Amino acid sequence: MNLPNQLTVARLVLTMLFVAVLSLETPYAHTAALALFVIASITDYLDGKIARERNLITNFGKLMDPLADKVLVSAAFVMLCAAGLFPAWILVVILAREFLVTGLRLVASSQGAVLAADALGKWKTITQMVTAIYLLLFLAAQEAPGSFLQPMFATAFFKPEQLGLILAGLTLLTTVVSGWNYLWKNRTLIQWDD
Repeated sequence: MNLPNQLTVARLVLTMLFVAVLSLETPYAHTAALALFVIASITDYLDGKIARERNLITNFGKLMDPLADKVLVSAAFVMLCAAGLFPAWILVVILAREFLVTGLRLVASSQGAVLAADALGKWKTITQMVTAIYLLLFLAAQEAPGSFLQPMFATAFFKPEQLGLILAGLTLLTTVVSGWNYLWKNRTLIQWDD
């Protein structure tokens, strides 16, 4: 297994640790979860960069890299929704898009095609990551190690929760637009026959 693929697998492991830590009601759990999420996000950047630079692109990477991204982001949004930071319907739309695109990838795979992520999908991932990191920073700022972050959330225009909702709305928009674009571009893969 090459290095980019190892980083992809590491992201899946880090996601499991992230969920476990964020589920704990112990001191500094939010700070540790933030650190794990950031490290997992960095692996997302590195695996693609290394694969392209060293010509290590594989079908495993084309399939598993976006899947590992979806697992990480979905886990973060589930945990943040459970913390009451945005409404559940936003989570449902985000998860529906992720399952839909993953299903489309499986259909393509069964037909011998591999669908790589496109530019809109990358923007969707960026907005999701930014939103998740902002909300995780907000949670971490409530704990002693992250208390130095509290001034970052003292703005004259928005309360931290309001800015979190704005970011969640932007994430929702990019998620829906990229999902629709992905479906439209690959509509020939879907058979509508009875």
